Amino acid sequence: MRKTLPLITIFLLNLAFISFSSTTIPQKQKTTIKTTTDDEALKKKAEALAHRFVIVDGHVDLPYRLHGKMEDVSVQTVGGDFDYVRAKKGGLTAPFMSIYVPADLQKRKGFSKALADSLIDLVENLTKTYPDKFALAKSPADILQNFKKGLISLPMGMENGSPVESNLENLKHFYDRGVRYITLCHGEDNFICDTSYDTTRTWGGLSPIGRQVVREMNRLGIMLDCSHISDDTFEQVVALSKAPVIASHSSCRSFTPGFIRNAPDVLIQKMAKKGGVIMINFSSMFLDSASNKAYELKRNAIKAFQKSKNLPADAPEVQAFEKEYVAKYPTPLTTVERVADHIDHVVKIAGIDHVGLGSDFDGVGPTLPDGLKDCSEIPNLIYILLKRGYSEKAIEKICYKNLFRVWNQVDKVAERK
Repeated sequence: MRKTLPLITIFLLNLAFISFSSTTIPQKQKTTIKTTTDDEALKKKAEALAHRFVIVDGHVDLPYRLHGKMEDVSVQTVGGDFDYVRAKKGGLTAPFMSIYVPADLQKRKGFSKALADSLIDLVENLTKTYPDKFALAKSPADILQNFKKGLISLPMGMENGSPVESNLENLKHFYDRGVRYITLCHGEDNFICDTSYDTTRTWGGLSPIGRQVVREMNRLGIMLDCSHISDDTFEQVVALSKAPVIASHSSCRSFTPGFIRNAPDVLIQKMAKKGGVIMINFSSMFLDSASNKAYELKRNAIKAFQKSKNLPADAPEVQAFEKEYVAKYPTPLTTVERVADHIDHVVKIAGIDHVGLGSDFDGVGPTLPDGLKDCSEIPNLIYILLKRGYSEKAIEKICYKNLFRVWNQVDKVAERK
């Protein structure tokens, strides 16, 4: 999602001379495709697997996109990265609808919760308006049932815990409405915890109320999402939670040193030891250091403009400035192979059971890599995994089984309380 972030010194680089960093694919994943025939066969197999397997995407920002400008997503849309036609083409079965609440709203009592409820209403209305295409899903069983009917499931995760508004009863409210994970914060520290983007470090991790939120989410059966939170918060959540946790749309920091929004190896490993899953973000700025550096420059320029004009992040003038900046200084893009590199890395350091997909479609559009420009191109990633020697069983785990395992375990922990 579009971030509201701290201001740092702005400077411009000549992006043309930035080279993409590389990573070593685990030796056991390498394979050689000798002929064009073999290559075409793998592409056809990737297409088949994309439609044979359930595919869960941990984070799609469609609700906030439609909140800004309503579109008919039952047909192929001109803008955005997700719609029914492209999802069916790419085999995307269950995109988690992000109930995104900007950090700015947490300063105004009642506004965060009101926006969250309105976005949930929007998702529900999609399933009512197009019942032959979309269906709500509150469990893995719901997704499997919808899949058999040919429907695209719309499970929901809330991005930013600010709508809870220090009232634990609101957690039950959102659970009843279908929210099945909560990203504890977003671009600023909130009453729950510290964020990766804010250097204030208000709580040194979780706040006292934040610890209660973790316990209550365990009790209710809501997955804890460690994307966006600070390293201290991440470590404390993993230690405190009685159930496995997820990172719904994060990538590996080893590829983007200094980008705290991505997860470091040590925390990926700690999360994995408790059964958790990191779901790889598709944005080039999350995947590659050159793209990330260019994005940082853009982000800081936008923040400086916003501050100089004393405007909120979503002001039309700020959006116009961003559009002009992107046109003048486009972010260098990586490729679909880089997504596979991150998957390889998680497999190497934590194991095949602890990685999934969390595209951030409709939240990072201009930075999506070549070969993964929208949800119709998911088979391209499966093709790369096949080419690198991943088995069908391993790909099935990445596509949905790993996340389903966590989700079911979270439900079991809740049943015991």
